Amino acid sequence: MKKVRFMLAVLLMSIGFGSSVSAQADVLESALQGAHRTPEFVLRDQYRHPLETLKFFGVEPEMTVVEIWPGKGWYTEILAPQLQTGTLYAAHFPTGMGVAFYDDYHEQFVKKLAEHPNVYVQVVMASFDPKRNELTVPDGRADQVLTFRNVHNWLRSESEANAFALFYKALKPGGVLGVVEHRALEGTDWETMKTSGYMTEQYVIDLAEKAGFVLEEKSEINRNAKDVKAHPKGVWTLPPTLRLKNLDRNKYVTIGESDRMTLKFRKPE
Repeated sequence: MKKVRFMLAVLLMSIGFGSSVSAQADVLESALQGAHRTPEFVLRDQYRHPLETLKFFGVEPEMTVVEIWPGKGWYTEILAPQLQTGTLYAAHFPTGMGVAFYDDYHEQFVKKLAEHPNVYVQVVMASFDPKRNELTVPDGRADQVLTFRNVHNWLRSESEANAFALFYKALKPGGVLGVVEHRALEGTDWETMKTSGYMTEQYVIDLAEKAGFVLEEKSEINRNAKDVKAHPKGVWTLPPTLRLKNLDRNKYVTIGESDRMTLKFRKPE
């Protein structure tokens, strides 16, 4: 009888877990189909696989999530409506630094939030500047810190180690760091990584582990086998930047966006 009861309990738990996963997928699908999404952003879904990526990281509606350098809000458009009962810290560029690029993107982002207040009600603005060791979110509060195609920027300013130390500080014990980054061929030297925008998986893993994180899982969700990673203008040769403009445009459009690593780290309990 005890064995039967135990098996019944396990069955009920598995049904509940399955329902939770299904509900999570439904919320994500709804966010992806939302009328608030920017049409040209939607075109990038085929390369960035947001549904699969956020499921892999384990984002859930009640979580406190920090999105690092959201730019114009590509992932924010999906994350914000998903975090229905949670909080999304948008750790954007610092302003008032005399960097026009930072100020312009920050202004565009704030304007986006104001245009759809019901969608972005869970968003809290914050600032991230690894060169100044600044991440203006509460220490030890976040369930997840997520960064999409940003690590190469910190490499260029040689502040990448600071960035990962700040992520570690922001997360609660057991919290997740999710990283998506342009992937270089293993063995690529530091200078080439710095100028091309592609980074080796091992370099990123080493950064995280030195900050105290444990690598939990890798995924090939954002792999692109067409990307040979040897382009005249580095990763910016490919869509969406297409830095060569019309020169060999069809060739690079056919390749699509870059080959990317997708890594899930955890802060030890």
